[in-house]
Amino acid sequence: MDAEPTVGAVLEQIGPRLRRARERKSVSLADLARRTGISTSTLSRLESGQRKPGLELLLPITAALGIPLDEIVAAPRIVDPRVPQEPTRKDGRVVVPLSRHQGEPRAYKLIIPAHDEEPHLRTHAGYEWVYVLRGRLRVRLGEHDFVMGAGEAAEFDCQIPHWFGAAGRGAVEVLSLFGKQGERIHLRTARP
Repeated sequence: MDAEPTVGAVLEQIGPRLRRARERKSVSLADLARRTGISTSTLSRLESGQRKPGLELLLPITAALGIPLDEIVAAPRIVDPRVPQEPTRKDGRVVVPLSRHQGEPRAYKLIIPAHDEEPHLRTHAGYEWVYVLRGRLRVRLGEHDFVMGAGEAAEFDCQIPHWFGAAGRGAVEVLSLFGKQGERIHLRTARP
């Protein structure tokens, strides 16, 4: 999904758009000043972004250039900020995306079912953060084996062999943040 322009971004684009439109019509600043009654210094400051554009300036300029106002001013679009939640299943775990994947770290909610599973430690590039929302999380990190409860957080270098799963009889819900390498390992690779 493309980033939608904000009001600030739209205002920043007005000056360069004015200059391009004027140059495309082969009109000098002096000619545009004569046609509009706006000083060349004001026109120059508008084009360079040093002067805030207002309708009292933009309407005569667009009329003199014979172009529609919306060629210079594109209204910002309101974007639905909600992240589409398209859960996927892998090895019985439910993975719910919580970020739009624009940059790092990437955020996920993991629901890990309770079952007797032997830890399969992995390593990869990157760093990971986990936060337990509900249930109990068993974590293997190198030689360490410990259990985390709701409200506890951990962070670690993913070069350390690691694994986590549900501890006890119930499922565990975890927030997980990691970079591209972590996403590839946690979401795409099959267990041997």
